[in-house]
Amino acid sequence: MDSNVEVGLQVAEYLLQIKAIELKPTNPFTWASGLKSPIYCDNRKTLSYPTLRTHIRQQFVHAIQKEFGPVDVIVGVATGGIAIGALIAQEMGLPFAYVRSEAKKHGLGNQVEGVIEPNQKVLVIEDLVSTGKSSLAAIDALRQIEAEVVGMVAIFTYDFQQATDAFQAAQVKLHTLTNYHLLLEKAVQKEYVTEDQLETLRNWRKSPAAWSEAFLNQ
Repeated sequence: MDSNVEVGLQVAEYLLQIKAIELKPTNPFTWASGLKSPIYCDNRKTLSYPTLRTHIRQQFVHAIQKEFGPVDVIVGVATGGIAIGALIAQEMGLPFAYVRSEAKKHGLGNQVEGVIEPNQKVLVIEDLVSTGKSSLAAIDALRQIEAEVVGMVAIFTYDFQQATDAFQAAQVKLHTLTNYHLLLEKAVQKEYVTEDQLETLRNWRKSPAAWSEAFLNQ
């Protein structure tokens, strides 16, 4: 088995175990957008489990070294990428900074907090990639201060085509520890969902808005 797939399945299993990711095809969640969704992800829960937190930190470090090579600064995206990013920077003996969702409206008005010099190579840390909009906004903020963004590593992605296209357009390499396809594989294997529910979950990913509308119109 490919090592990335092996890591992805293991991380997916951990996320399901601690309910950092929950699947409810018949009783969906309501997202902030108002859309109904059969999945909800809160990877900040991983910080509450020291063994899992350590495993994820180690897998991040391994991925960074394997996929990206030497970097100068680790940068977390607020808020989910800050804590794990700081742990990774500590493990690698590197400086740490983070990017706010928007510039402060007081003080120095910073959006990037920490010390990053022009042309330094930075690796960005996220907990979750959905559409890619907020992640790429953080990368744009880093590029505006002349940082060289070598890529991004995240715990999980829904693998939306919108995000794939956006990262390609922005010329940003994205590596995730696990993804939606591996999550579903593990969820069926460990009986978190049935084979019948699996088809529903696959259909949701193709078009979350259409899936939500169809559910509400049942």
